Amino acid sequence: MGPPAYEYHGLMAEAWDLLRGDTSGWDDRPFYLELIRRSGEPVLDVGCGTGRLLLDYLAEGIEIHGVDVSPEMLALCQAKASTLGLEPTLYEQAVEDLNLPRYYRTIIVPSSSIQLVIDPATAGRAIVRLASHLEPGGTLVMPFMTLKGDEEWTREAVRPDGALVRRTAKSEYDPVTELEDTDDLYEVLVDGKVVAAERHVQKPATRSYTVDQARALYLQARLEIERIVDGFSDKPHEDGAVFTVIGAR
Repeated sequence: MGPPAYEYHGLMAEAWDLLRGDTSGWDDRPFYLELIRRSGEPVLDVGCGTGRLLLDYLAEGIEIHGVDVSPEMLALCQAKASTLGLEPTLYEQAVEDLNLPRYYRTIIVPSSSIQLVIDPATAGRAIVRLASHLEPGGTLVMPFMTLKGDEEWTREAVRPDGALVRRTAKSEYDPVTELEDTDDLYEVLVDGKVVAAERHVQKPATRSYTVDQARALYLQARLEIERIVDGFSDKPHEDGAVFTVIGAR
């Protein structure tokens, strides 16, 4: 039996929160929060994963729903929510086939998740589906990365049971196709011995976007672009590798 159709599964999903560590100080948290306060509720968190932002905002009383293609990430989100005494509304759907029972005042697509939709036509269909779920005057917010080159790194963290979890990551970027391949090895070590391991290879994994390409994606869905900012700031975008597009229906 081969791997599931969705990318985030197995050790990758299990180790996701542990290897990311404390995310409470990440710049995108107050950025999206301020946008939600300005644009309004309800909110949809697309690619919500294990609930990094969704559960945080839900705990603050924000009406927010989540959608993700990975049932394993959603199960982890639900488990975390139960521990916190929260009751999130979660949907398991692919963004390009999004079909939810309500409309939203604000839709956020954190962590450059739209760039996991490799095919340009499918990405175009995805943003049309997102736009169709906005209330009139609603806001769609998506960060993008302009990829530059190859990377290789290792990250480790210790589980509560004392086991060491390690991720060894490699990525290769092709500037001609504007696509990135990834090769990630996840290992669990007990007393220095590997007791579990999974290799996750995605070829391709991520599509790079320029500002013009991101702008075209919004315009394709007939969304009006309000601002394009550097990273998660209020500064107009100049030449940073991460930029966020804020558009409205």
